[in-house]
Amino acid sequence: MRLALFTDTYPPEINGVATSSYNLRKTFIEHGDEVLVVTTNPFSKEVTFEDGVLRIPGVELKFLYGYRAAMFFNRKAAKIVREFNPDIVHCQTDVGVGMFGSILASRLGIGKIYTFHTMIEDYAYYFTGGHFDRVARHAVRFFFRGKSRNFDAFVAPSYKIKDYLRAIGSDGTIAVIPTGIDTKRYSVENKDTSAVDAIKKKFGIKPDDYVILSLGRIAQEKSIDLLIDGYYKYLQTNPRKNTKFVITGFGPAEDDLKAQVKKLGIEDNVIFTGKCAPDETQNYYHIGDCFVSASITETQGLTFMEAMASSLVVLARFDDNLSGTIRDGENGFFFLSEDDFVEKLQRIVDLTEEERKPIIENGILAAEEYSMDRFYNQMHEVYSNVIRRKW
Repeated sequence: MRLALFTDTYPPEINGVATSSYNLRKTFIEHGDEVLVVTTNPFSKEVTFEDGVLRIPGVELKFLYGYRAAMFFNRKAAKIVREFNPDIVHCQTDVGVGMFGSILASRLGIGKIYTFHTMIEDYAYYFTGGHFDRVARHAVRFFFRGKSRNFDAFVAPSYKIKDYLRAIGSDGTIAVIPTGIDTKRYSVENKDTSAVDAIKKKFGIKPDDYVILSLGRIAQEKSIDLLIDGYYKYLQTNPRKNTKFVITGFGPAEDDLKAQVKKLGIEDNVIFTGKCAPDETQNYYHIGDCFVSASITETQGLTFMEAMASSLVVLARFDDNLSGTIRDGENGFFFLSEDDFVEKLQRIVDLTEEERKPIIENGILAAEEYSMDRFYNQMHEVYSNVIRRKW
């Protein structure tokens, strides 16, 4: 099978869509398929083509944490795609490169699939500044209803997304397929001890510090401010262990969060590491003991599964999207409010090794359900069905 993936974001950029696109390409190549990735070019103002990745120049949108927007058609890139002669096109994003993929698939007369990675409604404020929010949300819903007539199939990373698409009137074929993760990469059995120790030394984390980790994009919709307020309250409860709250990632809310930490007077306990390279993510997970998140805007939540695969205890704000992944008290924990966060965090930090072990083991088993082989088989079936229908 010759697969063309169109995505506005791809490594070295760090976000869920880039990771998902990378994992999809990697597993199909490992199974003997041919894959062409079409994406934006953060390195040059020219079209470049190297190692199966075709990059198109785009404009950086600084207000949208560095996201790049490319034109929806590029003649030189189109020629390269035609020469590749794909069997199917898979669009991972909505505008720019995603639109380019849709146009080319129509011109080539081949099937096209779209993965709904992002709850766009939750990001409307980046474009509207908080004004006309209801109008913006209606526009987003109208846009996605139209997509159901333009694509041969949708892929939803979770049933939450499928339910949303149905609720707004999308009547196309929707396959629920969680993005796969390379669990071996995150396993403690493959831990790079020297790299992990180097990170701890760099940021002044002592061997006996209990590390509470947040990893991902630092943006308003991630609600990291709620975690900081909760951690501040936790520190006021006379905790029995030395703790550090490590925030790894970058984004538009970083300065505001640093100001919040300073105002609360907890600079000695909160560490901002900045972004980490995609191939170092597992090392940052391995500096942690507990993974925390207050985001309820995730379409799937790759970081939760990566954290469980890395043998961390997960503490997440409750969201229907996670109810099938996290089982409260068995392989992780949910919290419902700031005070509940404090109570659950205290409970997790005070877990004995004997109490911690079954939670970790159950988390690893849960992460295994999102293996790359399963991901490949499910995606291959969707592609094959669309190809047969377009024969």
